[in-house]
Amino acid sequence: MASLTTDAIVCSVRAHGEHGAILRALTPEAGLVAGYVRGGRSTRMRPILIAGNLVALELRARTEEQLAGATAELLASRAPLLAEPLAASAIDWVTSVTAAILPESQPYPLLYAALSAVLDAIGVAPSARQWAAALARYELLLLAELGFGLGLDECIVTGASDELAYVSPKSGGAVSVRAAAGYEERLLRLPPFLRGRDGDPSLADVLDGLAITGLFLDRDLLEGRNRDLLVVRARLVDRLNRAVA
Repeated sequence: MASLTTDAIVCSVRAHGEHGAILRALTPEAGLVAGYVRGGRSTRMRPILIAGNLVALELRARTEEQLAGATAELLASRAPLLAEPLAASAIDWVTSVTAAILPESQPYPLLYAALSAVLDAIGVAPSARQWAAALARYELLLLAELGFGLGLDECIVTGASDELAYVSPKSGGAVSVRAAAGYEERLLRLPPFLRGRDGDPSLADVLDGLAITGLFLDRDLLEGRNRDLLVVRARLVDRLNRAVA
């Protein structure tokens, strides 16, 4: 990628030098990309380089190995959402985890579309449970796109596709009511929305879904190493829990 001009979602911004910043952003066709923004810490650029914002991004590099120079123009700002603690926690987590685990310069068009949908939902959904359900589905897609998809279509014990009510924390496979008998306390409850079933999930259902995706994100993608990132997610889940109460 010697040069690239595209829409992009800002995922992380890190100060570099006295005035610059290194930007990581998710694009529709090139996946996660990085670039150095000259003057990225200036008064003009700070409102543009906010995680969650949609920008018109231009990257230019002399070689494939060189960190590209980047310019960004604001297309849609999500900065007003950061005034609300729950929404701010969600944006912080979903952009941070995207920047942390995706390999650079590999296309993930489904993830770009899903991340856009999550951020849009945070802005317009009338209740937290609706955008939190979209967030859980995004985490499930992250796992699948990176090779750690969960088997939620049939029971891992019997092969049946009906009455799927639990997930095995060891295998990531669904377990039916019948197969789970006597072992329910060792399993995770599987809410229907996580299998793409119609209906408006309760916030309790959403929290069950986030418990499933959180376990496998930590184990298979974060591998327990990025503790600061996990603290961000724990803060979000705690705020959602308090919203239930």
